[in-house]
Amino acid sequence: MSPRKTLATSQRVLQQLLHDPRTLALVLLVPGILMAILKYVFRSESSVLFNAIAPMILGIFPLVMMFIVTSIATLRERTIGTLDRLMTFPMSKLDFIFGYALAFAALAFLQAIVASAVVLGLLGVTVLGGTLPVLISAVIAALLGTALGLFMSAFATSEFQAVQFMPAFIFPQLLVCGLFAPREHMAKALQWFADIMPLTYSVDAMKQVTIHVQWTGTLTRDLLVVAGYCLAALILGAVTIRRQE
Repeated sequence: MSPRKTLATSQRVLQQLLHDPRTLALVLLVPGILMAILKYVFRSESSVLFNAIAPMILGIFPLVMMFIVTSIATLRERTIGTLDRLMTFPMSKLDFIFGYALAFAALAFLQAIVASAVVLGLLGVTVLGGTLPVLISAVIAALLGTALGLFMSAFATSEFQAVQFMPAFIFPQLLVCGLFAPREHMAKALQWFADIMPLTYSVDAMKQVTIHVQWTGTLTRDLLVVAGYCLAALILGAVTIRRQE
């Protein structure tokens, strides 16, 4: 793996993204807009309810957006032949996949900053853990969406199929992650499923930030688990790349 080739790949992807205003708007603006809509959904309810659920949603929206954008963008590289051309050069699979991950990580970082600013600033949500843990958790959640999108793109043959993976892969995790009901109240099979899914730990990390003033060991564990899933998804994504002979 060559850092120079990885950075060159990342630079190329970033240049493409900067010339795609619709994708930038989807990634940077939509999560904040959805959070604002959610606040008005709970307008007639106690503000405590929105303050409790908003940080957990902040760990989900960036993940979903980055999953969609990354999977479609990577699939496009595969279908139009860019990937095949790149693989004819002396470039390792890890150079390609980590170059893409680095580019989308920069976009995910900006997305997390914007979404966190909307939630904590404009919408007035307060969390006991402070701004920095929220931002770190949101960034790692967005990176997870990026890594999963890179991996899942290998199993799609069209952009429509790439989008289909979201309800098939993300929605089951969303239902059992603890957002709608405590996991301990679910059937054992669902608890076991939730325990091996990365979205569970992303939501749990946001819960820790919401209810604890200090940085906890559980928060560290949850973030490390999510980061581990990110790394595993990126490595598996590199494995699925076929070098053109």
